[in-house]
Amino acid sequence: MKILALESSALACSACLTEDDFLIAESYENSGMTHSVTLLPMAEELLGRVGVTLQDVDVIAVAAGPGSFTGLRIGVSAAKGLGWALDKPCAKVSTLEAMAWNVCALGGELCPVMDARRSQVYNALFSSDGQRPIRQTPDRAISLEELSSELKNRGKEHILVGDGAELCYNTLLGAGLSLRLTPPNLRWQRAWGVARAALEQARAGALTTAGALTPDYHRLSQAERERLAKLQAEKTE
Repeated sequence: MKILALESSALACSACLTEDDFLIAESYENSGMTHSVTLLPMAEELLGRVGVTLQDVDVIAVAAGPGSFTGLRIGVSAAKGLGWALDKPCAKVSTLEAMAWNVCALGGELCPVMDARRSQVYNALFSSDGQRPIRQTPDRAISLEELSSELKNRGKEHILVGDGAELCYNTLLGAGLSLRLTPPNLRWQRAWGVARAALEQARAGALTTAGALTPDYHRLSQAERERLAKLQAEKTE
């Protein structure tokens, strides 16, 4: 089963092609360029290099959230367009689960974190036997204080991965927690984790359609928060 996976949930952008759990090719860029400019050309160029056409692909997978609102919209829109045009099934993958797949060979307790601003992170906890991540919590937006309390109660060393890993390490280490940073080359989101999580969905018969593919933001955008605050203020006047 060939899977084309797209990852544009944060600053880095990547695409990869896998066959079952074998990585055929991957393109990665963390240059600060707009994902709307880089993502689809990256995927098309990758397929061309290995002599695979879009028609040869069996599944279109995408990191659907949490993450940057703009990045998620770009990635999901690209996956929807490809899925519709090619009449291919799609995999809607948790960004946090994909990151756990990227580092599951390290074993132990995995703590993917993405900086959500406002003293919050997007987070989920996983354990790993060195072969696969096992989910311990749902994806959520959680304050650093709440995450610190939860990790302290678990009483185990946790491996931090993601663009919020260094923030959590620097903020929470002083609270007496046992934390370990993944090395920089493993820390950022990558399309391979998206493809690997998508393979599990395919094996479980849990793929979706392009029409049903939507981002999972996990909280309101700043514009929506400001609008609600304005409406609430008007009600109290």
